Amino acid sequence: MDYKKTTEGIRVVVRPSFSLSHSEPADGKFVFTYLVQMENQSAEAAQLLFRHWHIHDSEGEDSELEGEGVLGEQPSLAPGKSHVYESFCVLQSPVGFMEGYYTFVRPNGEKFRVNVPRFDLRAPWTVGGGPTAEQMN
Repeated sequence: MDYKKTTEGIRVVVRPSFSLSHSEPADGKFVFTYLVQMENQSAEAAQLLFRHWHIHDSEGEDSELEGEGVLGEQPSLAPGKSHVYESFCVLQSPVGFMEGYYTFVRPNGEKFRVNVPRFDLRAPWTVGGGPTAEQMN
């Protein structure tokens, strides 16, 4: 399932998935990957500066992550251009969610926040049986 949100002309699409091959459910290690596409639908260029993530699992564990760029890059997006990357997170339970924002800057120095839609992290066997991201909040 894709999760989509557009803020200030930057469209963010997230596609999460469960990685069974990297998870160890018996040890409380559940690995989720997520593919992110950022597309500049505005008439002005924008450069990604920072990321901020809120990660929550159904065990009640919350964490905040922030840093420069994504995967060591601070991509510039010309109008109509996109940047795609894939990353992962590890939860202690098979159900959780992530949400956050990116900080971008325009050529004139104006900084702005681009919201990332909240997206569910769910192991396949929990689909239809556990709480959704909205119910956990």
